[in-house]
Amino acid sequence: MTPVELSRTVLRAVRRAVDEGELGVSVPERVVVTVPGPGGCGDYATNVALQLARSAGQPAQRVAEVLRAHLVALDGIGDVSVTGPGFLNISLRDVGAASTRLVDEILLRGPQYGHADQPTGERFQLHCAREVRSVVVMDTVARLLRSQGALVRTSCEGPPPPEWETVLGARVEAAGRPGAPAPLDVNIRPVPAPADPLPLGRDAARWALLHPAAHDRPRIDDHHLVQRESNPLFRVRYAHARTRAILRNAADLGFFPEPGHTSGPESATVTLLTALADHPRVLAQAAANRAPDRLARHLVTVADAVPPFLATVLPRGEEKPSAAHRARLALAEAAGTVLAGGLSLLGIDAPDHL
Repeated sequence: MTPVELSRTVLRAVRRAVDEGELGVSVPERVVVTVPGPGGCGDYATNVALQLARSAGQPAQRVAEVLRAHLVALDGIGDVSVTGPGFLNISLRDVGAASTRLVDEILLRGPQYGHADQPTGERFQLHCAREVRSVVVMDTVARLLRSQGALVRTSCEGPPPPEWETVLGARVEAAGRPGAPAPLDVNIRPVPAPADPLPLGRDAARWALLHPAAHDRPRIDDHHLVQRESNPLFRVRYAHARTRAILRNAADLGFFPEPGHTSGPESATVTLLTALADHPRVLAQAAANRAPDRLARHLVTVADAVPPFLATVLPRGEEKPSAAHRARLALAEAAGTVLAGGLSLLGIDAPDHL
């Protein structure tokens, strides 16, 4: 059971408790599962009972006990305990098998992991003002929608300058003409860029325009070019480059990735698996809400989970490569694959060397 599957399992437990009259609450759209914190136990933990307690009119621990009774009866759940003020701590029966399936799927799908398997038949007409951030956001929303199987056409109120495509890679399929019999409504409306992003170059400029939410004012300056941890774009690209370096180093040692049980669940491994398993959901929501910033922030989450995990991948000293090392290497490759695929949807390069 992957973290995403576990989240759905917890939601099913909430729905059953509501249907049976044990809880009088609205079922949330999503439940967050994370690595257990201090004092916790098991493979994953969730604070859903604390979130529901107020609307249920019951103490969080009572809500947690109600949900525990439903969870322990579900497939894939080994044990559930309640700790602290009402945290549910969940032990799974098949953590190793779930992580293997997830890594297998990512490596099989490659950069297409999280994309729709086939066209959905949905059609979208995206139209924006003749403004650089609007055009870049529209271009990225179109990429996201197409990744989810939709057909998309883009247009702009006027012909964009050619450098918006040649430098920034933002393509517009049609430009509006004055006096058109049926003028299009502008439906891509981010806060305009406060300065010309072209001097930043394609990758930094696109990140500067896409990372903030559409209602936030983007920051257009050299901060996006510096190679330090304070720069989220650098962290994402550096994490990708690190996964590629690990693969090269492992090849020099004579072993290669092979999905399998990573001998966890260490917290670093679980954190990374959770972020990777969440990728398809993030892509779907970013497309549905026309919000590329959701994908950008998710890539930062994945990237920040990579360095602690990579410390466990290569053998140390005289240690010989084992099945666990090969499995960890496959997970590292999967992380790099997700980062590269996500950056590609944002129109940003993912170099193997930094």
